[in-house]
Amino acid sequence: MSKHLRRELEKIKKKMLSLGALVEERTRLVFQAVADRDAEIAQKIITSDWEVDEMEVEIEEECLKILALYQPVAVDLRFLIATIKINNDMERIGDECVNIAERLMIIAKRPPMQFVFDYTPMSKKVQFMLKTSLDALVNLDVDLAFKVITLDDDVDAIQTQAYDRIKEVIMEHPDRVGTMVNLLLVSRHLERIADHSTNIAEEVIYLIEGEIVRHGKHGA
Repeated sequence: MSKHLRRELEKIKKKMLSLGALVEERTRLVFQAVADRDAEIAQKIITSDWEVDEMEVEIEEECLKILALYQPVAVDLRFLIATIKINNDMERIGDECVNIAERLMIIAKRPPMQFVFDYTPMSKKVQFMLKTSLDALVNLDVDLAFKVITLDDDVDAIQTQAYDRIKEVIMEHPDRVGTMVNLLLVSRHLERIADHSTNIAEEVIYLIEGEIVRHGKHGA
């Protein structure tokens, strides 16, 4: 039975790696779409969202099946609990990519505006957080996981800057409120991807150390 359990757990690990690669590619594409205001890329992200959803359901079903059949304990149980939570966060990141793409589709239909807010630094930081959280998962690296957690405040600070800048532009161009609101929502969705990346990092720490570090418990 132990050999069968090992084999099933390995299959789940491989599926998680595939989902992680897919989600990472989605975020790369959506950040490119944000930088280029590219409605074509945005549309592709929206129409292919089913792929992430399908994989997420498949992984959760596999985890629940193993829990029912093998009733694992200790490290194996922790792995399955962490996997179910990480799996959910990755699916939510896919959803946030779709949310950003939908905002871009609306913005692309309206007349372009002069420079409002450069999302490149925020996008790069968020992408780094996601990549690092997935690397921490693959390598079971606590240090990498903690690195992700420390970056979350930086993304929050950039979102505040975006909010302040967009508020100024709304005052200057009250006729363009619709575009500005959609740009503001882009920053919100980017910030949520950072939050989900932080959640993944926290689950990696739980998986390795058995310690729950959510809600600011990032100590010892």
